[in-house]
Amino acid sequence: MQPVIVRRLLPDFGTTYGPAGEGPFPGIVVLHGSEGGWSGWSHRIAVILAAHGFIAYPHPYSRSANFWNAGAIKDVPLETTVAALRAFRSFSPCSGKAGIYGVSRGAEHALLVATLMAKYDLEGSADAIAAHAAPDVVCGAFDAKNRREQGDPGWRAWDPSERAWSWNGQSDDLLPTTPIEIERYDGPIFLSHGLADAVWSPDMTRRLEARLRRAGRQPVVCLYDDEPHVPTSAGENRHNEDILSFFSAHLSLRVSN
Repeated sequence: MQPVIVRRLLPDFGTTYGPAGEGPFPGIVVLHGSEGGWSGWSHRIAVILAAHGFIAYPHPYSRSANFWNAGAIKDVPLETTVAALRAFRSFSPCSGKAGIYGVSRGAEHALLVATLMAKYDLEGSADAIAAHAAPDVVCGAFDAKNRREQGDPGWRAWDPSERAWSWNGQSDDLLPTTPIEIERYDGPIFLSHGLADAVWSPDMTRRLEARLRRAGRQPVVCLYDDEPHVPTSAGENRHNEDILSFFSAHLSLRVSN
């Protein structure tokens, strides 16, 4: 029996998941959050996308990560993600159309890549961006090995001086609390947030929406009542429907088997 979902290696980057057959399939780069690339969550999302006709590449950008540790979102070179997006577009099973979907810190990552490519007028920007539970400003670095609940031994406050992101070797324009200028990006944007999110405030998504609308953009915005940062089963099902509808509308589904 032929498998429904096929793993393929994107040279120099990593595993992709897509439908069986020759394709080409519309592509989506998946950006994980602070759980890291080895946790499996971004691969799980990629498999769901693959089951609906997309080829998806979960990009593992956290540093010093392994099976036992999520690694650090610290001094992550965003130009590497740009290179991955370009390589993915040229990957033979990909149609050349490619979006980016990020969750939490991955949503921040997605918005920053779109913003920087627009700011520097770089070719090959994503054809659509989806960001779930995104901050509206640059956030500080996160290192999973130091993660503790407040009150636990070893707990320490977030150090805003540590930089999460870099661009071509520098991070002076990516300091924590710097607004993410997503209005520079003129492609389709999907924003979503659970209204019961106690990790990232849904007000951040509301502010992103307001800035985009002031700039004349028309983002798709989905706010989910009673949904926390990690959605319930019902919330995830609804969100998946919204994401699939968005990407289906903006990435050409030129599938041939």
